[in-house]
Amino acid sequence: MSGPNFMTLQFASRSENEAFARVAVAAFVSQLDPTLEELTDIKTVVSEAVTNSIIHGYEERMDGVVTITASIDGDRVTLTVEDNGNGIEDVEIAREPLFTTKPEMERSGMGFTIMENFMDTVSVVSAPGEGTKVTMVKRIESKKALYN
Repeated sequence: MSGPNFMTLQFASRSENEAFARVAVAAFVSQLDPTLEELTDIKTVVSEAVTNSIIHGYEERMDGVVTITASIDGDRVTLTVEDNGNGIEDVEIAREPLFTTKPEMERSGMGFTIMENFMDTVSVVSAPGEGTKVTMVKRIESKKALYN
C-alpha cells in the first residue's frame, strides 16, 4: 500500500472530548517514535485547535462536530482540525498574540501563537458562517535517528 498513513476522527463539540482527541492523535503519531518533547508539542496544538473549535467555532454548543485528520508521510505529520461553526471574520487579526474574542472567559489569546511555535507550518482557512480549518505540519525527528 503506497501513500501516507492517515486517520480521521469526528466527535461532538464538547469540552470533555478535547482530552480524547489529544490522546488519540498522540497515539497515532507515536508510530514515528517521536521524542517526548515532540509528542507534547503535538498534544498541545491539538488541544489548542480543538478548544478553539469548541469555544469559538461553536460557542460551546454541543451540537457541532469537530473533525481531525492526521496523516504521516515519511517523517512529516500533518494535522487538520476542522469545524463548521461560526468561522473567523479576520484570520490575520485572530492570529495576533493575545487577541481573543472571549476576554470574559479569561482566554489568553495565544492559541494560534502556540500552534505556530510548536509546528513547522500552520495555515488557517476560515469564513464567517462557514467554519474554520487549521492545518499544521511538523517534521518528526525520530528517537531512533538520534541514536544511530
